[in-house]
Amino acid sequence: MNITVLAGGLSAERDVSLTSGLMCAKSLKAKGHKVFLLDVFMGTDTAPEKAFDGSVDFESQTASIASDEPDLEKIKELRGDSPDGFFGKNVIEICKRSDIVFIALHGANGEDGKIQATFDLMGIRYTGSDYLASANAMDKGITRRLLIADGIKMATGTSYTSEDMKNGTTNEWNIFPCIVKPCCGGSSIGVSRADNREEFDRALRDCFRYENEAVVEQFIKGREFSVGILDGKALPAIEIIADGFYDYKNKYSGKTLEVCPAQISEDLEKKLRDAAEKAFASLRLCVYSRFDFIVDENEDIYCLEANTLPGMTQASLIPQEAAVIGLDHAALCDFIVKKSLERF
Repeated sequence: MNITVLAGGLSAERDVSLTSGLMCAKSLKAKGHKVFLLDVFMGTDTAPEKAFDGSVDFESQTASIASDEPDLEKIKELRGDSPDGFFGKNVIEICKRSDIVFIALHGANGEDGKIQATFDLMGIRYTGSDYLASANAMDKGITRRLLIADGIKMATGTSYTSEDMKNGTTNEWNIFPCIVKPCCGGSSIGVSRADNREEFDRALRDCFRYENEAVVEQFIKGREFSVGILDGKALPAIEIIADGFYDYKNKYSGKTLEVCPAQISEDLEKKLRDAAEKAFASLRLCVYSRFDFIVDENEDIYCLEANTLPGMTQASLIPQEAAVIGLDHAALCDFIVKKSLERF
């Protein structure tokens, strides 16, 4: 098939997306597909009719993930003025020529349903969940309400806007320690732990640098796990053991130990898998996703968040989980493509 792998973009997870995209492009090429790796924002000078002729070396287009989040203003300056809005040069034309678009984007304008809705209107087929499920799962506040309504346990929490901070509404929060995170962020960018009021206010201000809404949740002490979902079925759980706070740097600097399959009892493994499958169905997700959990000392499970387009880098979790059941990276990408095509 002719497959466009769409990566990059303008979210704080741009570098992660480019690395995910490169790995997916290489894997799909290894499976015999004709692949074109494309930065959705930067676009390409390659003529659409030549995108799949094999003349473009996509390996030279990306770099490894930096230890700090990307400077998006510099990225915008590199492209300069463009009449095409968010989509870079030739992006839509090449996607239209594809049998399917593998969406390797993370964060805003990729994981939030906007591109999915655009593609639906244009008749472009793509991998993963549809626009509505993507939008709901991207918003951590909406995710909380949907999952809690379906009986999935989450930490005590609420949402605040920057206006709430100005008018003093955030002073109502009195549970410490707590976790403060951007409502629609990913890769732990902007996530902080606050142990007192001063740290809480500072964490909120940091959150509001990224977006106008923050989710605040009671800190649950425990072990952190992640469970991937393929075609509605849970993969083996993976335990995440971070050297300190599990932030952006720890995720991508090799300082985090990931144990897969997790060394846990069959009972806890089943409870984690059941919770992930229930959350997947609750949010009406499609094909694949990943859910993060905290398990306390009583083995009570708290869902942290949903990831509709999980990372596909070497440091990413779902490829490690898939490998346990015999799916290497290439087979995983090929499976995602074939299952996504079934939806159309």
